[in-house]
Parts: sequence; C-alpha cells; structure tokens
Amino acid sequence: MTQQPFSRPGAVDLSALSRPAPAASGATGGAYTVSVDEQNFQEVLEASVTAPVVLVFFSPSRAPESSTFAQDVASVAEEYDGRFLAGLVDIDASPQIAQALQVQQIPLMYVLVDGRPVTQPIPGAPPIDELRTFFNQLGQQLTAQGVAGRHKPRSGAPVAEGEEAGVDPRFVAAEDALAAGDVDAAIAEYAKLVEANPADSEAGAGLARAELIKRTQGVDLNEARAAAAASPDDLEAQLVVADLDVLGGHVEDAFARLVELIRRTRDAERNTVREHLIRLFAVVGNDDPRVLAGRQALASALF
Repeated sequence: MTQQPFSRPGAVDLSALSRPAPAASGATGGAYTVSVDEQNFQEVLEASVTAPVVLVFFSPSRAPESSTFAQDVASVAEEYDGRFLAGLVDIDASPQIAQALQVQQIPLMYVLVDGRPVTQPIPGAPPIDELRTFFNQLGQQLTAQGVAGRHKPRSGAPVAEGEEAGVDPRFVAAEDALAAGDVDAAIAEYAKLVEANPADSEAGAGLARAELIKRTQGVDLNEARAAAAASPDDLEAQLVVADLDVLGGHVEDAFARLVELIRRTRDAERNTVREHLIRLFAVVGNDDPRVLAGRQALASALF
C-alpha cells in the first residue's frame, strides 16, 4: 500500500455535506467505529476536529469484498484506542454521500482531519497487515503535524443531554497547544497541572504523551528502525524505536523491546531504560491491560 502524504493545504472541503443531525451515532460494534449516513455525517465530520477519522466507502451488493475491507479498517482503527475513528459508509444505503464526493471506485478510503481530507482518496482493498503499516505511518505523520488528539469510546446509546465529548477543561490549553504544533507550550501546561497536583494521573499521562511527541519530532521511522537493527545495544536507538512504536499503536512491541533491553543491561544503563519504560506506561495508561502485563514483564526482568 502506497503511503499517502499528509497535507492540509488544498484538501477537499466536505462542508457542503454538513447538515443538522441528531447527536446519536450508529455504532457498528466497536468503541471507535461508526456507521455513517446522511443523518449523522455532520457528527462524524465534527469528530475529525478532535482526532482523525478514516472514512471508508463500501458496497455489499456491488462489491461484497469491500465489506470485508471496511471491517478490516474498523478492526485496525480499534487497535489504536481512539487515535482514529473508523467511519463506514455503505453507499447502497447512503448514496448521497458517495455522489457528493464523486466516489467512482469501491472500496475507497479517505482520512479526515478538521472536517477535510488530508490525503488523496485511497482506492483498493489491501490486506490487513498493509493497513496496519499504513495506520502506523499515518499516525507518525499526523503526530509530527501536531494532530495528537483521541476520540472517546462510542456506543449505540444516544449522548445524554448536556454531555459533551471532547477535551477535559483542565487540558484545553495543553491540547490547543498540541493542535497548533507548539509541543513545548503543551509540556509547560501539563507540567503546571502535575506540579499543582502530583496525584493527577491524567495530567501526568498528558505530560508523558507531550514529551513523547517532542522526543519523536522529525524522526524518520525507517531510519530509526534501521539504526536500531544495526546497533541492538545502542540504548538511544532502541528507545527511539520504542517511542515510535507507542505513537504508532504497537504498544506491546515497544514494551517487549525495552524489557529485553533491561535484561541485557546493568546499573545506570538499566535504570535509564527502566525509567523510559515507566514513562511509556504513563502514556498508555496505568490501568491498560498491556501496561499491567508490561509491569509484570519488567519485574521479571529486574528480579
């Protein structure tokens, strides 16, 4: 699958499809997947302001294999825990959206940020492993551009009156700074919250995430992997790839890399890797099952 360049300037404006819509969305069984039709298109469009939306057009009647591709996209999006929202458009049921976007080939995929496509339309149905590579690379590109938000989990139930999905008010300044590409300002804002309340785990996670983004700015994924493979005992090279893996959603790979490095190191070097791994635990979230497993692996490696 050819990686499409991430570019906001000149993106196609989808606002012409916007229309008033009820807040409820048609979920398809996943926390980060939604069935898109004319009624909830506006909501999905607005969701792309928070974090990227991957819009997939498929047709069960004209191209049955496109339905499988749509579900593959949804499955991969779910692996990223809110980094992406998969929006599935059945053009048999919702032809107006496809007509408005001049969809001529099925399946077809768009990536939306701020209500607009940020890649060229991506045709065809690559296998799921290629999709994972695409999502990983796309996540890196978007993060480098300051697009670092996450969607909240969805359900089929309507949103309660007065309930709003979005950023916690405490974190608005930091998240706005990230969206503007000012990572240093975001770090400063999160650091203020942590200093005021060291027990605020959410602020701590935000700070760790912002620091992770700063560490990986301008890093080329392929060059970093090549350097780590060529020098397996180079701590800095291994830490960079672990950072990139976490950003790309390959959390278990990142943890396994650092745990193995801890097994091979001693004293100050071991402590450097251990502290880095703990920071990555904070990024993912201390209640995440992958972190719990990672902590067990860390304890085993240390003792």
